[in-house]
Amino acid sequence: MSNSTNAAVTHSIAGRTVRGTITRWNQTLIPTSREAPTDAESPSHILLSRAGYIRKVGSGIYDYLPLAQRTLRKISQIVREEMDATGSAESLLPALLPIELYAGTKRDVDYGDLLFKVSDRKGTVYALGPTHEEPITELAKAAITSYKQFPVSLYQIQTKYRDEGRPRSGLLRCREFIMKDAYSFHLEIEGKGGLNETYDKMFAGYTSIFKRCGVDFTAVEAESGPIGGSASHEFMVNAPSGEDTILKCPVSGYAANVEKCEIGKRAHGTFNEPPSGELLEVHTPNLPGIVEVGKKMGVKPERMLKSIVFQIAEHGEGGDGSAGISWIVAVVRGDHDVNEGKVKAAAGARKVVLADEKAARAAGFAIGYVSPKTVNTVPGTLLLVDADASLGGFWASGADKADYHVKHFNWRREVGAALDDATKVRIADVRNAMEGDPSPRSEGAKLVTGRGIEVGHIFKLGTKYSDAMGMSVLDANQAKRSVIMGCYGIGVSRAMAASVEQNHDADGIIWPAAIAPYHVLIVLMKPEAADQQELATKLSNDLSAAGLDVLIDDREERPGVKFKDADLIGMPVRITLGEKALAQGAIEFKKRRTVAGDKGSMVPIADAVKTCVEAVG
Repeated sequence: MSNSTNAAVTHSIAGRTVRGTITRWNQTLIPTSREAPTDAESPSHILLSRAGYIRKVGSGIYDYLPLAQRTLRKISQIVREEMDATGSAESLLPALLPIELYAGTKRDVDYGDLLFKVSDRKGTVYALGPTHEEPITELAKAAITSYKQFPVSLYQIQTKYRDEGRPRSGLLRCREFIMKDAYSFHLEIEGKGGLNETYDKMFAGYTSIFKRCGVDFTAVEAESGPIGGSASHEFMVNAPSGEDTILKCPVSGYAANVEKCEIGKRAHGTFNEPPSGELLEVHTPNLPGIVEVGKKMGVKPERMLKSIVFQIAEHGEGGDGSAGISWIVAVVRGDHDVNEGKVKAAAGARKVVLADEKAARAAGFAIGYVSPKTVNTVPGTLLLVDADASLGGFWASGADKADYHVKHFNWRREVGAALDDATKVRIADVRNAMEGDPSPRSEGAKLVTGRGIEVGHIFKLGTKYSDAMGMSVLDANQAKRSVIMGCYGIGVSRAMAASVEQNHDADGIIWPAAIAPYHVLIVLMKPEAADQQELATKLSNDLSAAGLDVLIDDREERPGVKFKDADLIGMPVRITLGEKALAQGAIEFKKRRTVAGDKGSMVPIADAVKTCVEAVG
């Protein structure tokens, strides 16, 4: 093979065509660097930039160079194969969307500043799609006209856009990214062809995708976020540098993110503990938070009551306990955080939002200084008390007037008979779970924490979008039915970066074989030597015939430079062709992922291809 060509060799294994590519370094673009970009902090941002995979064009916008494009194509191919196996059909929708598509769902309002908006020369406003619930529903509304067509599932792999206020960590939080999004349509939830059947297929498909990509991941229960819907799961690549906290039960295997994680049974008080002392007001002006207030009062945060005010934006339907309630005061310990999803569930409401400060003040809440006593002073208030906050003993709280807190708050003395009225006061799990909390799935077990990077998310949307956009179908009995939907996303470019976050060392990237740009890197110590060129050509052809992708480093560079670059770009196997090894009829073989002290081995030339195939798996 000449120096001036790249080649692809095709052969047949077990009746299928396999293509292994061969590329010479001098015929591609791999601009490695010893220095990372000044704004690079995360391992993936540093290493993908240094190894010549990506190049920053603007804030949160990156070029994908040849090595990155090869990995992205491999991830995308795995995604396509598994999505096809679920029965989903690939399509492609426009990235530029008329803003009118959001008229029914109002999701342009929900997304707020995250939604990119552009105008054409006529002043018509468009959005750059962050996800495609609206256009896919519009398509389905026009194309699905009979109940006999269900279920239908469509997916696409496409560039998406979000106007991140603070892009960071390279591809992990950027403004333009590659994503696979899929959407399913059903008339039923249960049974054959129902949403649950497809959801389970997608869960299994996602599990297979990330296993095939060679990453260590955890599937966790999750909140649906701005997309909406009921049940959802996130697929998290486990990495110490991950932005998200995962809580797991080491006994049952239960896992959930902080927003969704349940807490097992906890002890709680009876609200009848005797007072710890006379109520004492303390002047606490201009203090920014619980910690500073606690310092001023001489009280630890865990003995303070944090009272957060919410408004019910949408009541539930029938017998859910939210009737007649306008306000919710959620009370947790000062060292805990209120969980909005749990507040909504405990109140029996369809939607709750953090109270508008102006409206809350007008209703009688001293925002920043609220105490549980407001259940008696502001009509239509429900008090949700977390179990930990209902324990007896000493408490400090807001004083229900600006710039003041109180010490020796006592539940029975301060709140009184309302504590015995379940329409006014309820003990509930309304805080974020923490490491050491009781497991909700295994009695006696404690939750442990880990860090993760979200790379996939699946949702049961229900009829949120079909109702908003007027999509309905007549069923077999000629009854009009709302269409039920599911939504399933994977961050393709994010998955590439997440793999690097998990698979690297001080020298560079360590790619899992399935998504490595090339499986084998052949390094020629003396590219001008005819015997090395001849052997590189033969080995690369044989490796390609075995289904492996090969990169040949034929640069006129010092050996040290080549070896450093080899570790940096992270191909699973390195073969070195040098005079000493060739004189012994051997090549130098080294895996990129090695145990400490492993400097590689000499392998007979005749065994080189077999050794590489076994190493790559």
